[in-house]
Amino acid sequence: MGPPEEPGGSHSPPPPPPPLPAPPGGGEAREGGGGLYHERQRLQLCGLHALNNLLQRRCFTRRAAEDICKRLAPGARLNPHRGLLGNYDVNLIMAALQGQGLAALWWDKRRPLELLALPNIFGFILNVPAGPLLGLIPIPLRRQHWLSVRCFRGIYYNLDSKLPHPVAIGGEDELRAFLRDFLSQGLCEVLLVVPRDVEESGAWLSAD
Repeated sequence: MGPPEEPGGSHSPPPPPPPLPAPPGGGEAREGGGGLYHERQRLQLCGLHALNNLLQRRCFTRRAAEDICKRLAPGARLNPHRGLLGNYDVNLIMAALQGQGLAALWWDKRRPLELLALPNIFGFILNVPAGPLLGLIPIPLRRQHWLSVRCFRGIYYNLDSKLPHPVAIGGEDELRAFLRDFLSQGLCEVLLVVPRDVEESGAWLSAD
């Protein structure tokens, strides 16, 4: 069974195609809650998983991500947009989404979340603190983790690749509470993912 259809709207992109299994080396993918496509965490490829989980298909491979990194920093001996095991930065996230006709906008944390025009927003990508592990022992280094959130049939889902399956957040009020909780942690950033016409018109922000 393919993923549920996203609620319609004048700015809504077409529903995603049925989930595609990821081949070896791309991170485990399976249908999770509600039949949603969900890649599981592998190495430090959370940025890659966040993109694919948001788009509900295996749109980007590690090779594709490497190609984007090279375009962003041609000729660089040490590419500044990724680490040895992945750990891609926001510039790659934004460039990848642009290639899909989408834009990623930083959310100003000083604004109330009630100003979000949620029906016009395709989804969210969050950058949150993540403590690295050495085996099963946490080590005191600051590292960030990418995760995505998207709405299907009026329910928002946390598609974090560290979860065993997608987790339902709830409706619009629950989503705002979810985002507020992450933003209160201080080091969290939220990217609004919107179609280009929504970016240009500013329709992601409520007029109220």
